[in-house]
Amino acid sequence: MDSKFGISIHQIPHLLRIINNTNIKVNGIHMHTGSDILDIDVFIHAAEILFETASKFKDLDFIDFGSGFKVPYSPTDTQTNIEELGLKLSKRFKKFCRDYGKELTLAFEPGKFLVSEAGNFLCSVNSIKQTTSTVFAQVDSGFNHFIRPMMYGSNHYIENLSNPNDSERFYSVVGYICETDTFASNRRISKITEGDVLCFKNAGAYCFSMASNYNSRYKPSEILYINDKLVEIRKRETIDDLLNNQVELDFEKL
Repeated sequence: MDSKFGISIHQIPHLLRIINNTNIKVNGIHMHTGSDILDIDVFIHAAEILFETASKFKDLDFIDFGSGFKVPYSPTDTQTNIEELGLKLSKRFKKFCRDYGKELTLAFEPGKFLVSEAGNFLCSVNSIKQTTSTVFAQVDSGFNHFIRPMMYGSNHYIENLSNPNDSERFYSVVGYICETDTFASNRRISKITEGDVLCFKNAGAYCFSMASNYNSRYKPSEILYINDKLVEIRKRETIDDLLNNQVELDFEKL
């Protein structure tokens, strides 16, 4: 009811009056379900609310359920059962269309669900620092490249590609930005030494798309793995990229 997204269902009567008074044709209705939803019944409950609301609009062509599908963030994690959701929701949607008197388009926006596992984020370990309570693995990256763990507190599985089968130890993986810049705290990872390459899983979404040049840091390159080949699809930035859009001023003329 109190959200920056969309229109509250409690405002629908007022919205319908506006539509009737202005002859606006509403051809679609959309909802934002949430994120990382695992329980199928949550989707079905949300669908019932959306169907009830949709029945009040007489010229619809489509209903958009948004997304919210959960993806697995570790080898033992679970994900939304799309097959089960598809069976239950399709049955209910077909009944709604019959009652509505028209075949509508059922739409979803499963962006993260499609691309999250399609990308990994790699960085190298600069140093290992031992304190009285913590072992820090310091890497050549920071939240300027991958802000999601810091912004959302998300847990991305980290694999030591250079030493994947050694005994696991507890590490806090931290970046090179001069403030709180922690990718993982006290995480069990195969023994790490300086120079090792760490792989952050589920970086296909909310990684490069949220990257910045904070602290005047360069954005990394992007590599596509296809047909057993590694192909560069975005070049690593240089100092020239940082300066490219800056305008040189002649202060004597200002």
